[in-house]
Amino acid sequence: MVEDIDIKEETKIQNFQDLRIWQEGIKVVKKIYRLTPSFPKEEMYGLASQMRRCAVSIPSNIAEGFKRFHNNEFRQFLYITLGSCAELETQLLIADELDYIDTKSKENIIEDLNHISRMIYNLIKRL
Repeated sequence: MVEDIDIKEETKIQNFQDLRIWQEGIKVVKKIYRLTPSFPKEEMYGLASQMRRCAVSIPSNIAEGFKRFHNNEFRQFLYITLGSCAELETQLLIADELDYIDTKSKENIIEDLNHISRMIYNLIKRL
């Protein structure tokens, strides 16, 4: 069961909020929410909204998977989270191509997404 996951030998994870991947996902959400208000007004219900929903899905899927009964279900939600990371990366590339964001912001968040993805792959191996 998920509740038995040891991230460190001496630390039992009791709640999804204890997971570093969830915490890192929340940081990405904050960055996206701070970044998207500068988008053109016509994008508030387009690309900006899609990026926000996608970013929110990263920690949300981690949390939902953690609360599932079996590690196999958690693993499936982690794979979905990897897809959300790739989707958000694509949206960042599009936003950069459209000059809605600067390249430094894009690269910073993509680096965060790559870090989260590596953490997810490592967790999947341990489940």
